[in-house]
Amino acid sequence: MQSELTAVVLAGGLGTRLQKVLPDLPKPLAPVAGKPFLEWLLRYLRGQGIEEVVLSVGHRAGQVEAFARNFSLPGMKVGCAVEREPLGTAGGFLNAIHSAKGDGDVLACNGDSLVLADLKALFEAARESDGAILGVRVADASRYGTLKRGADGRLLGFDEKRPGSGVVNAGVYLFPRATIGKFPAKRPLSFEYDVFPALIAAQATIRAVSCDAPFLDIGTEAALAQAGGFVAKNMEWFE
Repeated sequence: MQSELTAVVLAGGLGTRLQKVLPDLPKPLAPVAGKPFLEWLLRYLRGQGIEEVVLSVGHRAGQVEAFARNFSLPGMKVGCAVEREPLGTAGGFLNAIHSAKGDGDVLACNGDSLVLADLKALFEAARESDGAILGVRVADASRYGTLKRGADGRLLGFDEKRPGSGVVNAGVYLFPRATIGKFPAKRPLSFEYDVFPALIAAQATIRAVSCDAPFLDIGTEAALAQAGGFVAKNMEWFE
């Protein structure tokens, strides 16, 4: 059941490409359609049946913690786990898990992107494997690494950024607790460069679930400028 899942939202990045337009805010709190971007992400997750969220925070952590204290959405509990030093995406994820009350599977997602897909296929894939990763088809994959998949849908790795269409890493991962215990012990720890290569090398079965869905990454000024229209066009996902 999704209600047994914990979601960890990675919200601790520096957001260096947006410093000019967000000089005093962490990227996940960028104002979008009258609300912090992070609120739209949390509303989407609640719509997917997720009731517990831990925000992994680092840069300007106090502002995100204040947001979490003041945020209220029926049926959802939101807490924070602060990185005292840069831990990397997967390191921040592991740090956040210690704050989670549940003991079920854990969903990881980025605090600066949204892929508006029904996550049931991802949940099903993870039940039959050691984990699952969500890929989304985009017309221009030049900003992202694309997924390298086997004929059986297993993740084989990541291809470098390149122009043209492709199935890109949406930054949404689901792991059973047993798999999390097999993560490398190094810090900082990256999902793409450390965790997935180590799991694949150990013959773990990570399913790559691809989808066609609205996708937004607010990591550039141009993308952030389009975010309000994206939310307005897809409002049914946030109600």
